[in-house]
Amino acid sequence: MKKILLIQTGGTIAMNAKGAGVELDPDSWSKVLYDEIPELSEIAEITTLPLFFEDSSDLNASHWIKLSGCIEDKYDTFDGFVILHGTDTMAYSASALSFGLQNLGKPVIFTGSQLPMSTIRSDARRNLVNAIELATMDFKEVGICFNDALYRGNRATKMSIGDFDAFGSPNFSPLADIGIQIETRVSEQFGSGKLKNRAKYSDEVFVLTAHPNLNPDLLNGLNLDKIQAVILRAFGSGNFCVKGDKSLLPFLDKCRDAGVIVAIVSQADFDSVDLTQYTAGRAALKHGAISGNDLTLEAALTKLMFLLAHYDSKTDIEVLFQKSIVGEL
Repeated sequence: MKKILLIQTGGTIAMNAKGAGVELDPDSWSKVLYDEIPELSEIAEITTLPLFFEDSSDLNASHWIKLSGCIEDKYDTFDGFVILHGTDTMAYSASALSFGLQNLGKPVIFTGSQLPMSTIRSDARRNLVNAIELATMDFKEVGICFNDALYRGNRATKMSIGDFDAFGSPNFSPLADIGIQIETRVSEQFGSGKLKNRAKYSDEVFVLTAHPNLNPDLLNGLNLDKIQAVILRAFGSGNFCVKGDKSLLPFLDKCRDAGVIVAIVSQADFDSVDLTQYTAGRAALKHGAISGNDLTLEAALTKLMFLLAHYDSKTDIEVLFQKSIVGEL
């Protein structure tokens, strides 16, 4: 029987159903886990580890580093890892770990729930049983298991607040569909050899969402000395205002002159940015921007955070950003 480490980080799955938003203490959640789902022991030999208890909106790079370090420390002891995590930032954490844990040869599966585990209609039971079973299989990457599907972690995004089908992978098929049988579609390994924990992330990235009537003067207050990269969430395939006094092109020029990377992703979930298709995209290229292609916002942000923490050359970072490292593109 395979050995699985179940890491608790908090989130809805760790809350007490009798008090909305009230987290269970570490001892209580382990008891609830086995009281509610005793059959887990039939799937694998499970060890539980309450690493920290946080609402996922409070998580940041320090928590990603702690998670990566935990997996590195326990890597030789366990066959797979399941991380219980709040849904709000799960895709950010999964993306970050996909870049930080290099040469990963074992499954690292994130899961959580929309309702607390002890709620009668909770989705926690199904998600957790599925995640643990997937963690015993031959996946060699970071994934998100939710509502009978396994998604590549750096391809997933949260798409619903109120549905059990909370996550989607708009531009990449699920790694597995879970029905009566588990139907796997993709099995890849990114890199070989010994696991390398390179979890380190810069916080010098700013995300800017384009919208109609955005006043560029509001951007003058940004201290570009403290920013190494800007992610511009554009319309469609990479469009934003380029005419008149609302044009963002002068801001792109300021970024270029300050040595700040500008990467363009789309506000649309499906398909890819193409900066050669329309006038705005072509202007963006001339003014020094680069394309995020079909990256999710979560993957684009964590990838830039990772690259900035490991490379000094702006050119190297721009080249690597536009290449697939762990299947994110």
